[in-house]
Amino acid sequence: MTAPDKRLNAYRPDIADARLRGLVEAESFAEGRLLQVIDPLVSVRREPRAGAMQLTEALLGETLRVFDEREGWAFVQLARDGYVGYVAAGALSSDIWTSTHRVAVPSTFMYPAPNLKTQPVIAITLNAAVAVTGGDQHFAGLSNGRFVYASHLKPLSEVEPDFVAVAQRFLHVPYYWGGKSVRGLDCSGLVQLSLEACGVACPRDSDMQEERLGHHLHINDLDGLKRGDLVYWNAHTGIMTDERTLLHVNGHHMLTVAEPLREAVERIAASGSQISSLKRL
Repeated sequence: MTAPDKRLNAYRPDIADARLRGLVEAESFAEGRLLQVIDPLVSVRREPRAGAMQLTEALLGETLRVFDEREGWAFVQLARDGYVGYVAAGALSSDIWTSTHRVAVPSTFMYPAPNLKTQPVIAITLNAAVAVTGGDQHFAGLSNGRFVYASHLKPLSEVEPDFVAVAQRFLHVPYYWGGKSVRGLDCSGLVQLSLEACGVACPRDSDMQEERLGHHLHINDLDGLKRGDLVYWNAHTGIMTDERTLLHVNGHHMLTVAEPLREAVERIAASGSQISSLKRL
């Protein structure tokens, strides 16, 4: 029997998610404790150490389930996309607020007072979730005592209409393995972040997206593509902004770029990778 994907199933030899009982072997099983991310942006790492590879990032307000905690590291599974890894325990809290709004711009600030000149500010990024408890038309007051410029937030029920337009806001943002913010992105992070802003659930990694998003297109010679189509290679993805232009975060430019699809195809083919699928949502 194929072992469950460790990216989406929390198990180790010593402990596992109780929901995996009978599917995996472990010394013990745990239901997990529900906690919330209280830092603006938190690395989710492959191993419980600061120098370990970053797999993804968790945003302010995300909830997650903690199965084990030791030496300052928590073994977790994110509620939003199910991703499993290790996060710094100090970035989490058991005092969970009920989020009412999300950040609807690439980045904004939390201020200590409803005044743009106050310091210190804390940067928070697109899709971070907050609880608005007061304020006025200029500044929204949050449950943590800070303030955000009100027009930079939207109610959770109000989603973006066009995920391509969301993605285009991140043009020139640097490539960052596992990144999910304006500070740095990877290719599948851009797709996930943009779709989530539109209320569309999206897996984290490109192979998961290729398998689960949309339907396959059978297109010869790349003719017939349109805005919003997704292009997949082995471990890479991009978004068509029109019938000819690909928006993607890549290691060649180390940036989010918009370039002619055929140029990207030729360059990537020269490195040994061919298009594996074309998807339409």
